[in-house]
Amino acid sequence: MNFKYMRIQGRENSWVTGYPKGIFSICHRLIMDNKMSKSDAELFLAIDKWFVDNLPEPEPCKNGEKVITFFKTDSTAEMQKKIEPAMELLNKYAHPYDVVYTDFIGTIIYEDKWQAAVRVEDGKMI
Repeated sequence: MNFKYMRIQGRENSWVTGYPKGIFSICHRLIMDNKMSKSDAELFLAIDKWFVDNLPEPEPCKNGEKVITFFKTDSTAEMQKKIEPAMELLNKYAHPYDVVYTDFIGTIIYEDKWQAAVRVEDGKMI
């Protein structure tokens, strides 16, 4: 079965959105909490840089709005290869996460070739 969207998220909620944190937030938190080794932090920051350099940042994210993003599965083969090392870091540091595949993400407020963003209120997609 094919799904339209994919998100890698932790099991703890973001204090901003009330929705489970995404993989980038989780890895940045591990770095800020000094739980990642220097070489692992450098690896993640290189991954993060690739995404910043190669994907547009959704305007709602730039504006600090309460949104979450999903990758579009029909255009994410390259991105999945790029994000796998970050998933391996979560495994290495025993940080639980889920890979969520779905067709239902709420009302899309931003969309490009690779990703879609939806607004979140009280921990729920709207």
